[in-house]
Amino acid sequence: MNIYIGNLNYRVREDNLRGVLEEYGDVDSIKVIKDRDTGRSKGYAFAEMPNDDEAREAISGLNETDFEGRQLVLKEALPKK
Repeated sequence: MNIYIGNLNYRVREDNLRGVLEEYGDVDSIKVIKDRDTGRSKGYAFAEMPNDDEAREAISGLNETDFEGRQLVLKEALPKK
């Protein structure tokens, strides 16, 4: 399952997110989205978890929790149209 992670602190790195998500299961990949011009984080990321049940647990367990001073928003990422 692909997970959208929003409202991230701009200092959060991919390895920080991986550590939190791995408490719920295996994580295939994490991609913090960055501005093309400045290289700074845009404040959101996508994570890929191979097990949908573990991904749903991560979403319910982490959504609206405090992480690095900001309240996370997690939900299943919808495919681009």
